Amino acid sequence: MNSIVIAALLASAVLAPPAASAQDVVAVARPIGGTRLDISATGSVSRVPDLAIISAGVITRSPTATGAIADNATRMERVRAALRRAGIEDRDIQTSSISLNPDYRYQEGQPPVLTGYQASNNVSVKFRDIRNSGKILDALVAQGANQINGPNLTIDKPEGAYDEARVKAIAVGRARAELYARALGMRVTRLLSVSEGGGFARPPMPYGADSIQVTGSRVAKTEIDPGSQDIDVTLSMSFELR
Repeated sequence: MNSIVIAALLASAVLAPPAASAQDVVAVARPIGGTRLDISATGSVSRVPDLAIISAGVITRSPTATGAIADNATRMERVRAALRRAGIEDRDIQTSSISLNPDYRYQEGQPPVLTGYQASNNVSVKFRDIRNSGKILDALVAQGANQINGPNLTIDKPEGAYDEARVKAIAVGRARAELYARALGMRVTRLLSVSEGGGFARPPMPYGADSIQVTGSRVAKTEIDPGSQDIDVTLSMSFELR
């Protein structure tokens, strides 16, 4: 009798399926029962740039390499001092390039003749008060800066604007899906997927003059106009229509 009971228990243990663990549970996607619609939607917001990045520096020439470097260092120190007097913090001043190169005079049929050396030193400067950046540039030139490039106008902390553009892109995508559904005599039943293709900031419209001009006895002041900048986010969205 005992042997029969034991055999029955063993048989039931073999035939019974094992209990599913949490790791064994697999979610099965619901199949599409209608028509799949894939669209691309872009959300755009506009912001006024609040940060200007400008390269400013000094080029000096001297018959000797030592003289070119020494003169350059002296003038660059005046440029840095002018930046600090204008309220630019050290974290917003970064050396971007330093170079020393020989200068040659070339004549046809003759070997090049060394005439001296050229030293260059440039710093990248972040101006957080764009309206006053032109006045600061004028002060830099007055202190010896003879090489200025820029500005690159941008937004210091753009993530909030990107999030707003994302919300707009979703709204655009849903509205577009509804439009297609109505045109096809169908309705949107569900959103299948959303993926972000990336966001980018379109540069602002051309700004004011960024160079110093002399007209008669009057020196025109440098002006930088921030304009506006568009931030775009593009989403790929898939819907089910029925």
